[in-house]
Amino acid sequence: MSAVITGVRRHSAAARAGIHAGETLLSVNGKTIRDVLDYQFYTYDPVLTVELAREGEKRSVTVRKGEGEELGLDFETYMMDAQKSCGNKCIFCFIDQLPRGMRETLYFKDDDARLSFLLGNYISMTNLSEEDVDRIVKMRVSPLNISVHTTDPELRSRMLNNRRGGPSLAYLYRFAEADLQLQCQIVVCPGWNDGEQLRKTLRDLAGLFPAVSCISVVPVGLTRYREGLEPLAPVGEREARNILAIVDEARARNERSFGDPQCYAADELYLKAGLPLPDEAYYLDYSQLENGVGLITLFESELRGALSGQGKQSIEPFAVATGKAAAPFMRRMIDLIAETCDNGVQYQVFAVENEFFGPRVDVAGLVTGGDIIRQLKGKVRAGRLLIPQNMLRHGETVFLDDVSVTELENALQVRVEAVEPDGALFLQAVLGRK
Repeated sequence: MSAVITGVRRHSAAARAGIHAGETLLSVNGKTIRDVLDYQFYTYDPVLTVELAREGEKRSVTVRKGEGEELGLDFETYMMDAQKSCGNKCIFCFIDQLPRGMRETLYFKDDDARLSFLLGNYISMTNLSEEDVDRIVKMRVSPLNISVHTTDPELRSRMLNNRRGGPSLAYLYRFAEADLQLQCQIVVCPGWNDGEQLRKTLRDLAGLFPAVSCISVVPVGLTRYREGLEPLAPVGEREARNILAIVDEARARNERSFGDPQCYAADELYLKAGLPLPDEAYYLDYSQLENGVGLITLFESELRGALSGQGKQSIEPFAVATGKAAAPFMRRMIDLIAETCDNGVQYQVFAVENEFFGPRVDVAGLVTGGDIIRQLKGKVRAGRLLIPQNMLRHGETVFLDDVSVTELENALQVRVEAVEPDGALFLQAVLGRK
């Protein structure tokens, strides 16, 4: 895919240099521009020689700008070329567990190192070439988010259903030797990579500290749509407690060895284990929030902070819809708010059963609009319903089942407000403030 310029931002360095939409960006300072990584890396300098082409005619322009300042060009796609898809058939892949008939884009599995750096996506490294690895090291593409799951090569190949699963672990060690910052993820599947395998993986990754700066340990998610897939056991209370014990053991060892816990257990493991979540000190800088690590503790800290110094409040009745796992926590948070109110708070918290994906999926982010309508219709006594923002597709106002917020409002005859997972913002929503 050629880097055809679709837009030049006003007052940008590119506009000042006379670059136009419709031209193709060929090179910068003699370096061929193949994709967004090349573009960002080679346009950092303050003086650039930019080679362009239009209808077979080439020309060069000199661009002067601040060091690190954006050039100001837009392209047909963010990546500037095709996104790399995943070649694995992981035994735990959530996308393989989606029902048929959903939006086509939901079935695309990316495994692109560029998106790992730019957007925080996790990669398995199985589709990296030696050229890709050399480029990542040369450009210092960091941090990288890597799905490890196990450091046993044979087991990793079986879990990823890809013969390159084991051999590609060599890239992890190569990146660490190059002092790139790596954030790793382990999806624990009972009977596969738990127990002694999990202990081994955490020990091996501890040996790569500080390059491997943090490790998130999360339970496998299983939907009802697993026909024809590898049989997997869910993480129940006993399994969750065993996983947490192994993580705690590794954290204590790491603290003694190099003064950093390095590994963190997902909130979901504590909920499944029926154990209280750790306090803020456990999470340090909350570097694994995107993996559901520390969200609940941070939410409570934010809420308590926002409540401090609050005068007595008067709150209109409201309802909250969330997943089954988070419902008890949300009731406790609302009770905290109620302590600051003159006459208490009239509220409902609905723990929505996930009929769409199956009862084993109990997190709020996978609750669908259809399930909310079926289970709440005629039951909401308040005029407004608060839902977590992560129930909706990123940047959109629709749920995973394509039900829109407007459809939900019409079906329930209530005003629906999506709230970011932030305790202070939740308080503002409860108080009816924008």
